Amino acid sequence: MLEIVTVKALNDNYDYLVHDADTGRTAVVDVADAAPVLETLGARGWSLDEIWLTHHHWDHTDGVAELRAATGATVTGAHADAHRLPALDRAVATSETFDFAGHEIRILPADGHTVGHIAFYIPSAGALFSGDSLMVMGCGRLFEGTPAQMWETISRFADLPDETLIYSGHEYTGTNIRFALSIDPDNAALHDRAKSVEATLAQGGQTVPAPLALERHTNPFLRASDTGLKRALGMEQSSDLEAFTEIRARKDRF
Repeated sequence: MLEIVTVKALNDNYDYLVHDADTGRTAVVDVADAAPVLETLGARGWSLDEIWLTHHHWDHTDGVAELRAATGATVTGAHADAHRLPALDRAVATSETFDFAGHEIRILPADGHTVGHIAFYIPSAGALFSGDSLMVMGCGRLFEGTPAQMWETISRFADLPDETLIYSGHEYTGTNIRFALSIDPDNAALHDRAKSVEATLAQGGQTVPAPLALERHTNPFLRASDTGLKRALGMEQSSDLEAFTEIRARKDRF
């Protein structure tokens, strides 16, 4: 069984340690800052074997050099993004798999926030490390990709099992849910989730990860095909992609 530990970094970043107790092997997903990762490893008595990168942005890679020097961990990232990632020991293609401590790790394409973005899916753990593609109650800003690419990405993720936990790269849920309410104010499920999120954050807790089933029900970006949300947007005759594009544009202005 894998143990997943959230490591807070910078202002609102999350890096994730993935530890297999049987073999003692440990990986980390993204490294915003090496210091909190090293501190968490030390507190648990773990060594680090692998670093997995979702995309090239500095707030997901800045700690890689220091962490690799301190631990000797190997670095995995997308072949398509290798030219702007830290030096890779293993460059992976989308839809490729690799083994980690006896667990299958699937590489899923996640273009949209950037081009060349990938996600790491571990079926045995029911875990999706989505970086800045699908966020809890949101999706990443489109810095490089198109709305069509992001819609394809998160639609692909929506087909994963209900119990899949979404480990996204930031604690943005409070802002994301306020935006969701601004475009769908009569949604009772959203109001219920907003109360839960507000209480969690007020107590200093984390809203990430979140189950995919809940995200499908309340995340407006995953609900672009929902007739009720289209009605709230005044887009009842629009395609799902057109609705998604409008939702993303409104979030950019929010």
